[in-house]
Amino acid sequence: MVQIGQTNTLRISKFVDYGLYLDDGDNGEILLPKRYMPDDCKVDQQIEVFIYADSDDTLIATTLKPLAQVGEAAYLRVAAVNKVGAFVDWGLPKDILVPFAEQHKKMQVGRSYIVYLYLDKYADRIVASSKINKFIKDEAPTDEGRYKQKQPVDLLIAGKTDLGYKAIINNTHFGMLYSADVFQKLHYGQKVKGYIRNIRPDNKIDLTLRLDNKASRNSLEEKILQYLEQNKGVSSLTDKSKPEDIYQQFSVSKSSYKKALGGLYKKRLIQITKEHIRLA
Repeated sequence: MVQIGQTNTLRISKFVDYGLYLDDGDNGEILLPKRYMPDDCKVDQQIEVFIYADSDDTLIATTLKPLAQVGEAAYLRVAAVNKVGAFVDWGLPKDILVPFAEQHKKMQVGRSYIVYLYLDKYADRIVASSKINKFIKDEAPTDEGRYKQKQPVDLLIAGKTDLGYKAIINNTHFGMLYSADVFQKLHYGQKVKGYIRNIRPDNKIDLTLRLDNKASRNSLEEKILQYLEQNKGVSSLTDKSKPEDIYQQFSVSKSSYKKALGGLYKKRLIQITKEHIRLA
């Protein structure tokens, strides 16, 4: 069964002057317009296409990649507003409607918002909502799909709080990046890679942008040694330096940097004073 608002792999059934038709297995055939046809394709070949409804609500295929699919959250710009709602640009010719009833606050042309794409329950029409809390859960899943510590995840920054940054995890759940663990500029709508740091007793999810493990510490130790070699064996970045100065040079937290210095010191590769570290 074809998945509307998703990428599908479909069989080419026939060619016509204005494109080709794909067998969707259930509803007959779906047109792929000529301008989206891959080179050297042939009948019975399987191709990957995105399926959505055109301006006449007829299902149509494209080889273009939208900025988001159904079931995903994305940071999208408002292209127009009319009497039925706002229309956001998702990278395809037909913009996506965000009805007024689905707007967390009134949307304005030219501004961008995080929206969640879903199928209208009354039609096969893709719409969006900026009321993210209707679709994204606060508590970690307790079933087979539950998250594990140190699991890599995709994050979408969804807001700033007194504690840090609220982020959407893999389009399904909210998590928290604490300010003390963030040493780079993050902004609303930004996509970053991260990790599950911890699942709290209340099933809320704590996140981190970097794992503090042996492999990452070894990599950081090598970077510190290379930096010293390139600077005549001396650096003013000690375990007493400001966190922002350390992050600017090595893109790590002060805690990770101190652990790497400790590892190098134990190996007798560096000397540490109040003002400098030096190659031993």
